[in-house]
Amino acid sequence: MAQQPAGLQGAARHGTAGTADSLTRCDAARYDAAMRMILLAGLAGLFLQGAAFGEPARRIADSRLIPIQTPSGVTIQAEIADTPQKRATGLMYREQLKKDHGMLFVFSEPQAWTFWMKNTKIPLDLIWLDGKKRVIYIERNVPICTRTDDSCPQYRPNDDAMFVLEIAGGTVDGYKIEKGSKLQFAVPN
Repeated sequence: MAQQPAGLQGAARHGTAGTADSLTRCDAARYDAAMRMILLAGLAGLFLQGAAFGEPARRIADSRLIPIQTPSGVTIQAEIADTPQKRATGLMYREQLKKDHGMLFVFSEPQAWTFWMKNTKIPLDLIWLDGKKRVIYIERNVPICTRTDDSCPQYRPNDDAMFVLEIAGGTVDGYKIEKGSKLQFAVPN
């Protein structure tokens, strides 16, 4: 039998044990509920900290931004995806993308690079460029793909590209980017 706190032992001797027991059970239930809430709040805090300061923050910290000058004169700040891992991840899982930001995929050899929108949560404009930074193909306002398997649509040009620029969906025309346009940027090392 559990030992009662000193203050409740006297109550039990005076014939109020039922009341003291219910208070003890009620207080214990409140205590348990409060502890569960504190534990859940702590776990939620850890989860949110990971979401707010984990992978997205690491991505931003690890990212190099380069300015890309568009034909309209607007400068896009682009993250560089120049490793297999960065290219595979791309803009996946991002909840938003500023209108004047993007990601530049840099390849070591020209090829008709294929892209898809699996796990990408924002629509994008995809712009393929040749080795002279000239636009060879554009996919406008490519929608997100909510499929959980690997059956998302794939997008690729007919010609070989050295770079692919992803920007916020629906912004390519405002930047006056069209097939044959040349974008100005320094090729990252």
